[in-house]
Amino acid sequence: MKRANERDVDARATAATRPFDGQVAFIAGGYGGIGEAIAHALAQGGATIVVAGRDEHKADELVNALRRAQARASSVHYEARDVDSIAAAVDDAVARHGRLDILVNSAAIHREETVLEVTESAWDEVIDVNLKAAMFLGQAVARTQVARGGGGRHVHLLSVRAQLAVRDRGFSSYASSKGGLAMLVKQHAIELAPHGITVNGVAPTVVRTAMAGRWLSDPAIRDALLARIPLGRVAEVGDVVAPVLFFCGAGAAFVTGQILYVDGGITASQ
Repeated sequence: MKRANERDVDARATAATRPFDGQVAFIAGGYGGIGEAIAHALAQGGATIVVAGRDEHKADELVNALRRAQARASSVHYEARDVDSIAAAVDDAVARHGRLDILVNSAAIHREETVLEVTESAWDEVIDVNLKAAMFLGQAVARTQVARGGGGRHVHLLSVRAQLAVRDRGFSSYASSKGGLAMLVKQHAIELAPHGITVNGVAPTVVRTAMAGRWLSDPAIRDALLARIPLGRVAEVGDVVAPVLFFCGAGAAFVTGQILYVDGGITASQ
């Protein structure tokens, strides 16, 4: 039988290597490039992962990959533009796992149209998926956390476009959705603080994923992009995962309502 001090050492070692042991993380858009990396990182930290999105095949593929890595995982389907669907997906996850401790919202879309060409349908789609869905994901998860007690963590993925416009490109809907999301993070943080629920955001510049491939494969676009980033490179997926884990973890227990710009210095410069 282990002595008390040996048990304490074991507990500290487990807390260091598996800080999310016993927790359940609901990851919206979890099968995207960044979302998938976050799912694997939280799973490695001991969390049970719920992969949520509209593409059931991609969600199930990620769940199978997580299970092959000895992680606990399941998937739920929801339509981001359907509030009832969002609520049902959250309820389904709670029914399966008994609780939700962490919400990571990494779901987003972009429809590029110049201000003279913006269509109502594209505008509505982007705002619905990037902002409205964030509102009701946060609401649905918070309701379960408030009812259960014990607090929780919400982390939303934003963009430097929450603060900066783009020259010579049609970003009206995307920038508006991310700017709105930055304020939603702050408002949710204040309203949920009495319940011990923290709400924060991570806002990267261009991240090296398949979605950014068309930008990075064009030498002219890539060079212009790199010239604007003081650190001289785009973000790697790991650069985004690390602050998400921080906001999800015990080290951020007294941090809420914050947007961390992971941008190589773009928002600090003119």
